[in-house]
Amino acid sequence: MLRTRLLWFTLGFGCATAAMGNFVFRDLWFHRQNLSSTLNQKFEALDSRVSKLEHLNPQFSNSTQSRSKRNFGYRFYLERNLKLCFTA
Repeated sequence: MLRTRLLWFTLGFGCATAAMGNFVFRDLWFHRQNLSSTLNQKFEALDSRVSKLEHLNPQFSNSTQSRSKRNFGYRFYLERNLKLCFTA
């Protein structure tokens, strides 16, 4: 009888733990996806504003082309690390 109670307690405790873990995992997944989409939207908005500014002033655009080639490594590094953070 003691073994039966221990078995049922273990099964109930395991099921309750699995259900709570599932809810926590869903909540964390939702927040992660929300943060990722928010960051993507902000980067796209920033990129569109910069391209509009470059389009308005061609002299600025020519001077920033060499700078953008220099900073491409940093931008790639930043985007790659953000993707790694949100895909891990």
